[in-house]
Amino acid sequence: MTLIQTFVYIGTIAFGVSGALLGIRKQLDIFGVLFLCFTTSLGGGVIRDIMIGNIPPQNLIDPQYFLVSLAAGIITLLFYDKIAQLNHSMLFFDAIGLGVFTAVGAQAALNLDFNQPFLVVAMGLVTGIGGGVMRDVFAKEIPFVFRKEIYGIASIAGSISLILTYNVIPTVLSLYLCLLITFIVRVLSVKFQLNVPVVRKSIGNSEQKLES
Repeated sequence: MTLIQTFVYIGTIAFGVSGALLGIRKQLDIFGVLFLCFTTSLGGGVIRDIMIGNIPPQNLIDPQYFLVSLAAGIITLLFYDKIAQLNHSMLFFDAIGLGVFTAVGAQAALNLDFNQPFLVVAMGLVTGIGGGVMRDVFAKEIPFVFRKEIYGIASIAGSISLILTYNVIPTVLSLYLCLLITFIVRVLSVKFQLNVPVVRKSIGNSEQKLES
């Protein structure tokens, strides 16, 4: 339980910072920045709990996660200039959060004896990308997972590694491996510009008809 809570705290801070960074760059007011912070850091867990029938969601029952997210948002507001100077700061924080919540979400399914691989991967994916998708939608951005960037695939790779190693190596190492693989796949895909092929189709006359 201590390890899980540590993961959740790390992920909450990481996603909270990434949400606040986007809010500041979008020139939102303080409430807007903090709202994106909360959405990013708590949204995935809320969606996960709703999916497994854990209602009301744990993130809304226990205020400690809200307070951790709030602290991350305030720190980002106060020290934005320094945080923004870090190379790929938003990518780094977002990748950490993705890895952490993927591991936590996938393990949540396994803890409930949901051993179906597809369900475990789905839980890890939803927990990992849910907050980020909500953040981008609220900020009028196309979510990473819907673009050519390797984002959701990184979460899927991490969840698969957890499934393959969960009963083979100690749980602690399995969780760390899931987090690490998700983080590495995400970061390396950006560093080396590895992208998912984009569908580009011309709709020709149909487009002209719609425009007219």
